[in-house]
Amino acid sequence: MILIKLFLAFLKIGTFSFGGGYAMIPFIQKEIIDNNGWLTVNNFMDIIGISQMTPGPVAINSATFVGFKVAGVMGSLFATIGVMTTSFVLVSIVSRTLNKFKDSTVLKAALLGMRPILIALILQAFFNLAKEAYIDIKSVVITLIISGMLLSKKIHPIISIVFSGILGIIFWSF
Repeated sequence: MILIKLFLAFLKIGTFSFGGGYAMIPFIQKEIIDNNGWLTVNNFMDIIGISQMTPGPVAINSATFVGFKVAGVMGSLFATIGVMTTSFVLVSIVSRTLNKFKDSTVLKAALLGMRPILIALILQAFFNLAKEAYIDIKSVVITLIISGMLLSKKIHPIISIVFSGILGIIFWSF
């Protein structure tokens, strides 16, 4: 039963989320924490962090890690297939009909209308996760340092992740 629930939860996330992994974070959080109670907010934040550090799309990595946490290897499989199903079906259909509608003004207008919501969804994910991530001034300092590094575009994101881990060790271990 839990495997079916995982599949359906991630099918719902994959079906009703638009804009990629970061835009899916609020949907994943609502479904996993609020609706099903499978994880705590802290567990969820850890999974999002791990999902960002591992290769591949955040949504698929999140589904895989959440599924594993909830129901082991089979949970990973069911959650991952669930989040990918709608995209797979839609891409299969769209790839056959794309040429027919590629110049559609209605389609272009709809896609332009959906772009602003992506920023709102990412901001919602930020604020939801920030409530738990910013536990003290050290957290804010790490954010400011890493944000400055990333915004200057002089550092690769992978290096920033490693550096923030080192800062975490320095700030909270000694």
